[in-house]
Amino acid sequence: MTIREQALSAKKAAARLASVSTEVKNKALAAMAAALMEKKDEILAANAEDVKNARAKNIRESMIDRLTLNEKRLKEMSEGLLQVASLKDPVGEIISGTTLANGMTLTKIRVPLGVLGIIYEARPNVTSDAIGLALKSGNAVILKGGSEAILSNTAISGALADAAYSGGIPEGAVQFIKSTDRAAVKELITLTGLVDCVIPRGGAGLIRTVVENATVPVIETGVGVCHTFVDEGADYEKAVQIVLNAKCQRPSTCNALETLLVHEKAAKDFLPLMMQALKDNKVTAISDEGAFVYAPWGERATEEDWATEYGDLRLSVKIVKDVDEAIEHISRYGTKHSEAILTKNYDNARKFKQQVDAAVVYVNASTRFTDGFQFGFGAEIGISTQKLHARGPMALPELTSYKYLAEGDWIVRK
Repeated sequence: MTIREQALSAKKAAARLASVSTEVKNKALAAMAAALMEKKDEILAANAEDVKNARAKNIRESMIDRLTLNEKRLKEMSEGLLQVASLKDPVGEIISGTTLANGMTLTKIRVPLGVLGIIYEARPNVTSDAIGLALKSGNAVILKGGSEAILSNTAISGALADAAYSGGIPEGAVQFIKSTDRAAVKELITLTGLVDCVIPRGGAGLIRTVVENATVPVIETGVGVCHTFVDEGADYEKAVQIVLNAKCQRPSTCNALETLLVHEKAAKDFLPLMMQALKDNKVTAISDEGAFVYAPWGERATEEDWATEYGDLRLSVKIVKDVDEAIEHISRYGTKHSEAILTKNYDNARKFKQQVDAAVVYVNASTRFTDGFQFGFGAEIGISTQKLHARGPMALPELTSYKYLAEGDWIVRK
């Protein structure tokens, strides 16, 4: 099928899927979870070929890590589908209700968005997450993954679609675009009337392309130039551990730390500890003039570095005068994703929470917690960095809209 034909098929399926019962959706999700494990050999073989091809193209190791599947990761994907099945179905939920003076009852309920277009890069687990979340929230889905994972995504989406249909999901509700041509993205994001919403997941380039060219609504996700500010008088030893966690646990993720801001009065005591820890963990420190004194083995920062999402073991480090300068820096270079302050000063913590504009603002915690599972929402479709409709980890409720049901007793407007 052409992409337009796939969208037409998804649109027809979405109309039927909107009224599918929770029981049927959960049954289908269980079948999908089982299918991933039943077809693990086929999926892992396809993934191994993708990884081989990626290495031949000299793709960086952090991206290889995102691309690579193994039995453990496949099992986690399977368990993720079962967790989605266990979550409350948002479709039909009554948000509010009232009776008007004329006797009309007005009820606001959740409804599916319709057809979701998900555009993402080299992360095969997104294929599974997106299909599971879309179906549970009553949406049909059209997937366009990155060319680096084309074999993996084809195998995963095929296995999940077959299992979903066998479980009672309307045929056509799961579509995967096999073309690796970039023109396919432009076609998908301009299918006004067929695609109800597009969600890009990936780097700044991908998101910018979608936002600038789409004619259908877009929810921006993902780009994370995340900051942590270490205040004067913070617990410096604990701060070192939080920074290491935020930077090193999984540096390729959008909630990983990219810029460390340090109060000038904390620098003398904190930075020797921090820079040694970064060096021990093979993190390249990219420092301003003041911080470079503590890490001459690293690199000097340029203006471009402050706005860069590295996605690997590189960290920008800057000394600032106070919390106000830290907030100003974040306002200028941040991407409204996740920002943190490490402090014992209540007033500074309050100011940071009030003035920093981001989806998630942390006090004395790692930015790595910005995640649907960590927040107790279950699986997520992405981290929204915008303010309209959804913000932060997007779970099932964020994949719905709402409508009003109005019932009267044969009344007319006067």
